[in-house]
Amino acid sequence: MKNQKNYCARSDMYNMMIRLHARHNRTDQARGLFFEMQKWRCKPDAETYNALINAHGRAGQWRWAMNILEDMLRAAIPPSRSTYNNLINACGSSGNWREAVKVCKKMTENGVGPDLVTHNIMLSAFKNGAQYAKALSYFELMKGTKIRPDTTTLNIVIYCLVKLGQYGKAIDIFNSMREKRSECRPDIVTFTSIIHLYSVSGEIENCKVIFSTMLAEGLKPNVVSYNALMGAYASRGMSKEALSVFSEIKQNGLRPDVVSYTCLLNAYGRSHQPGKAKEVFDLMKRDNWKPNLVSYNALIDAYGSNDLLVEAVDVLRQMEQDGIKPNVVSICTLLAACGRCDQKVKIEAVLSAAELRGIKLNTIAYNSAIGSYMNVGECEKAIALYRTMRKKKVMPDSVTYTVLISGCCNMSKYDEAFEFFDEMMDLKISLTKEVYSCVICAHSKKGQVAEAESTFNMMKMAGCSPDVVTYTTMLHAYNSSENWEKACALFLEMETTDIQPDTIACSALMRAFNKGGQPSKVLTLAAFMREKEIPFSDAVFLEMLSACSILRDWKTAIDLINLMEPSLPVVSIGLVNQLLNLLGKSGKIEPMMKLFYKLIASGAELNFSTYSILLKNLLGAGNWRKYIEVLQWMEDAGIRPSNGMFHDIFSFAQKSGGAEYAPIICERVESLRRKSANQT
Repeated sequence: MKNQKNYCARSDMYNMMIRLHARHNRTDQARGLFFEMQKWRCKPDAETYNALINAHGRAGQWRWAMNILEDMLRAAIPPSRSTYNNLINACGSSGNWREAVKVCKKMTENGVGPDLVTHNIMLSAFKNGAQYAKALSYFELMKGTKIRPDTTTLNIVIYCLVKLGQYGKAIDIFNSMREKRSECRPDIVTFTSIIHLYSVSGEIENCKVIFSTMLAEGLKPNVVSYNALMGAYASRGMSKEALSVFSEIKQNGLRPDVVSYTCLLNAYGRSHQPGKAKEVFDLMKRDNWKPNLVSYNALIDAYGSNDLLVEAVDVLRQMEQDGIKPNVVSICTLLAACGRCDQKVKIEAVLSAAELRGIKLNTIAYNSAIGSYMNVGECEKAIALYRTMRKKKVMPDSVTYTVLISGCCNMSKYDEAFEFFDEMMDLKISLTKEVYSCVICAHSKKGQVAEAESTFNMMKMAGCSPDVVTYTTMLHAYNSSENWEKACALFLEMETTDIQPDTIACSALMRAFNKGGQPSKVLTLAAFMREKEIPFSDAVFLEMLSACSILRDWKTAIDLINLMEPSLPVVSIGLVNQLLNLLGKSGKIEPMMKLFYKLIASGAELNFSTYSILLKNLLGAGNWRKYIEVLQWMEDAGIRPSNGMFHDIFSFAQKSGGAEYAPIICERVESLRRKSANQT
């Protein structure tokens, strides 16, 4: 057109071309056309300036957009509502919500009232600037105007509510949108936000329900929707379900993107399949997708969380070779892996690597490093790193102190644990259930029951409701002080506060009952556990057997052994030996041997102590034939009888064997001893 002799420059043509370049993010070309049209003496109008502001806004060049507005005002062209909307969008899309607010105020002052588009752009500006509470406040002001929100408005509000953890309000808005008379029907974005909501709140089943509802209402999911569902499955390590969604994306004619592959990779990592995670990573590359920082971090986590530290470090090196700089998340993941793998030296190496790369450790990174040091028993280094953290003015949080207090408590450094607790209160960091439980545990282990009680009461007064772990910790405190009455009262308090006691809490109370001479209450508590379907553990069985022994209730003891029969292969050797000893001491030799036969048949691992208990009780009952037979079984099991065992049977033969059996006993035992010596 420009090469034609009769060409006449027209502003509407230039405006159209500038808008076209803006749509394709070609800012320089749009700006070039703006100057070119002036050379042709074609005067820019309001539409020209609007298109140019829009072009720079799309490119995130909000300062250029502001300068163009100044040029517009100098040219005596009054900005329209579209001009202001484009300018607010330019600021908001770049995260400069403060500038967006200033432009919005200027717009109102100049007599140009905001419309629905303005409100949506402002809400989006707050959202992009992570000012979620401000977005909700703005929405409340918007409701006071005559402008009604649309689906886009409510989608932004739902997003902000999810970010603030106000899930109930977000669900209420979603349900109101789904009502028949609603003017704002939910779209793909709405459903995707709700899927994400249920994902972060751990309600994975609801994610699938919402996805199915979206399909039922005739909405076609996009890749983002599928990714949200995959992300939900990945967060729980549900790799089969994640793979099914990944396959569904392809079946429906869509192409999985980097996020899709990363979600599947993450699912395999969290389901302890690092090999599969690497396969997905390689597949991503083969399908011409370049892994991003999140993808590499997910692969590092897949290896690190499965104790494959060397492979995790190799991924970090590969990441740098591919031109992607590791960030603090990469370092956190490696530090956590070091702690799991008991690699003391590697923790320091990772910290040095972060320093060399100029990666500043944040609170989460320091927490990972401190926790890793505590896991490998390096309490002093953990505390030293905490001091470094404070010097560098990185603010510790409740997790920092939980790790420190718990670690000190586990290493019997109770005074240090109390110091950290005091420091935490001085900094006015909110005390969590975990912190309170650790401090109560430290007092309990030091025998300071009154102090443990005081901390427990302080927790309740502060409005921090104790959970089952806290109650169990207090039960152990009362147990150590042999105060079964208070332990029982605390257990009843759990029920009144609707906290379901677990196996550990029940075993702690049983121990308190046995110590306090209340064995019958142990069996009553066992009946309560059956009623509430609380699983029995080795500790529970042990306390019940002790109670039966004190009460001399052999019938209940034998019933209990029958109850345990299905789990004999996995029962601890300590409990097995306790069972056998209980039956033997009570004179129940036949049931003792029957239990022994069942243990052998189940494949349970038996040790020297097991046979020692059998032999002692058999000899006490005068059953020398079975005694010699058990000695033979020991040899067959590869466990050599002690000299004391042979001495005991020889002494029995001399004292109790009589003239008839003494020679027989001695001959058999001597033969067995010679055989044992030869094998050795």
